[in-house]
Amino acid sequence: MLKRTVFFISDGTGITAGALGKLLEHFPGTNFTQVRLPFSDTLDKIKQAQEDILNAAEEDGGRPVVIMSLGNIELRNTLKQSNAYFIDLFNTFIDPLGLELDQQPLTGAGIAHSVMGTKYNDRMEAVNFTLNHDDGMTNSGLEEAQVILIGVSRCGKTPTSVYLAMQFGIKAANYPLIPEDFERGSLPAVLHKHLDKIFGLTIKPERLHAVRNERRSGSFYASLDNCRKEIATAEDLMRSAGITWADSTSRSVEELSAIIMEKTRKHV
Repeated sequence: MLKRTVFFISDGTGITAGALGKLLEHFPGTNFTQVRLPFSDTLDKIKQAQEDILNAAEEDGGRPVVIMSLGNIELRNTLKQSNAYFIDLFNTFIDPLGLELDQQPLTGAGIAHSVMGTKYNDRMEAVNFTLNHDDGMTNSGLEEAQVILIGVSRCGKTPTSVYLAMQFGIKAANYPLIPEDFERGSLPAVLHKHLDKIFGLTIKPERLHAVRNERRSGSFYASLDNCRKEIATAEDLMRSAGITWADSTSRSVEELSAIIMEKTRKHV
């Protein structure tokens, strides 16, 4: 079994970065060793983290994954000199928003807790719910979902769900539409009583073909013909059930989230 070390590195408690750790469950073929390095708020601690990353890479025979939440840009850039795959929460969410607002974001450790207060806890609860209900993982507690996204595999359901949870505190579940649903000609039975919460995503066949080909090159699953058939059938199912959908091909998760909240009447 493939072995990889995952580092959760933060200048605070690491709760925000750690919440994304459940995404690792999507890769059962990899044995993940999780290393948490909270309060990494000095250059010495970052240099020690770099040594740990280097040692893990040598031991595993592959570069580690680093999920990081560091407000200090100098520490962030220093850490990124390491040979690792980085998931940077500031680069993904905070910095782009600062550019959009033409404001310098607060970057001190614990800012999320002090600024958002109970709202922060609500968002973390939503993130945990969303990760536990990703890709139809479980039906337990589905009645708590505020939004349920459906669509074919690899059309963007997971990143959109996580964004809704992290940014707006919305408990978002998502379900893939699979060949069994297409053969049956209806949505999964568990979703029938939640139609008022469901929003669909679709995607252009050519884009889906490219995305799937990166994951399973040359497979029937990734073939353009199969992508076309799955998308057409999925849209027919959603149309028959009266479900609104949006095309994710050229839309960002921010734009998709705004559309979903408007159509499902979720206000924050």
